[in-house]
Amino acid sequence: MMDTPSTTHHEADRDRLADVSVSSGGRVGRICRSPLGWMLIGIVGVGAVSSATATGPGPVPVLGAAVALVVYWAVLRFVARRPTTEIARRGAVREAMLGGGIGLGFIVVSTLLIAAFGGYSFSWAGNGFFSVVASAIAVQAGAAVTEELMFRGLALQALERLFGSRAAVAITALLFGAAHLANPGADAWSGLAIALEAGALLGAAFLWRRSIWFVVGMHFAWNAAEQLLGIPVSGNTERGLLSVHVSGSGLLTGGSFGLEASIVTVLISVALAVPMFVRAHRRGGLLPRQRAAR
Repeated sequence: MMDTPSTTHHEADRDRLADVSVSSGGRVGRICRSPLGWMLIGIVGVGAVSSATATGPGPVPVLGAAVALVVYWAVLRFVARRPTTEIARRGAVREAMLGGGIGLGFIVVSTLLIAAFGGYSFSWAGNGFFSVVASAIAVQAGAAVTEELMFRGLALQALERLFGSRAAVAITALLFGAAHLANPGADAWSGLAIALEAGALLGAAFLWRRSIWFVVGMHFAWNAAEQLLGIPVSGNTERGLLSVHVSGSGLLTGGSFGLEASIVTVLISVALAVPMFVRAHRRGGLLPRQRAAR
């Protein structure tokens, strides 16, 4: 059967539309698979889970952390199309415990030094042992997992493919500090302190170990220890086992923002971050700038 002119034109138009659709889909796919593309998709997904579960009752923050891990894995597996060795189950407990030990030591040493200079004293809060501990574990585990997935898992790994590891740590550190500026008691100094302590230190820790579990362990132990001691966690005051009594200079104690705005904590964090960067460099864990990152 011969095609009529109208049939031929109709099929040609249909073919052109199909070509445009395929081309558009290809462009969209390339954008999504680019480092900035999968970073933004992942942050939106994990952030949405965090917003919905972070302040939930009982084990809800922990369940939210589990869902956030699934979202993270799905984005990197199906959008970025890259392996997720940083959340591998093998060795996860060891990495989390090692990171937790460092995070706990960091807070204990900082607190003891501030107390020795007369900045902190403590008394028993009487809030109930088991309820306080259970709440601290749930809330701080949820926060540690979701924040580390967003900032070290997604943002740092995406940005280092574009600008290299050093620049990626600097950018994510500044972003992490800025993200805490809306917290109670925050100011420019506390934002800078958070950028150095959490942003630079946790960034260096991730480059050294290349494990989300390691930085989650650090972050969790750090925040949970602060809460149990009754010290505000980045300005947020939660029920603790102890009550902290603050006196003296805000530069020493961190003022109403808490331990993370203390110069003592900032100096200790820098002392920890430097050898971690050195170890990461020696292990070949620092990436140079990639001009054609995928």
